Amino acid sequence: MIPTTSVPERLVPSNGPKWEIRVAHRLDEIMQVISLRAIAYMHEQSCPYDEEIDGNDFAGATHLIARLSGEPVGCVRLRWFADFFKVERVAVLPRYRKSGLGAALLDASFELGAKKGYTHALGHVEPSIVGLWQRACGVNPRPGRANLAFSDHEYVEVEKFVPKRADAIHVDSDPMILLRPEGEWDRPGILDRSNERLFPLRAARQA
Repeated sequence: MIPTTSVPERLVPSNGPKWEIRVAHRLDEIMQVISLRAIAYMHEQSCPYDEEIDGNDFAGATHLIARLSGEPVGCVRLRWFADFFKVERVAVLPRYRKSGLGAALLDASFELGAKKGYTHALGHVEPSIVGLWQRACGVNPRPGRANLAFSDHEYVEVEKFVPKRADAIHVDSDPMILLRPEGEWDRPGILDRSNERLFPLRAARQA
């Protein structure tokens, strides 16, 4: 499970909202993610459907979804490449945009990437919020890279070097860990529990 399941205390007052941020595993959770992005990008920024739903949502992508009291309120998409991962499509409902939730989604993204063994994250950020990303999460513009534009908006290419985790997943990790659902490597999954069926069989064969 992603360690970041609530907003770090530095981001919100002690009496502020507490979020739950998890990997979206089920189809209904992906539908919630698409709905949040439709509000942020297709409605507010008038992004065309085929530019927002761009063919990358199921091809090597992981989606994180944030909930408050069970209600979906924010999301982010992560895409995995050979030696870096890309943070994309951060979307937060308008009423929560000054709550620290966006920064919490980024922190959760970097933690998940580090757990998977990545140390380099890339993103595209609108110029007006580059400073916010820098202050909240230590993200910086990439040196020598020109701004780019797509879907009628200008973007700055930014990056973050994520500290290497000693417990990152690697090729020699326990095979059962590698079988667990994305983001839930630290707790037994359904295939771990399936081993319980083997014990009576082994006992019967040995009898």
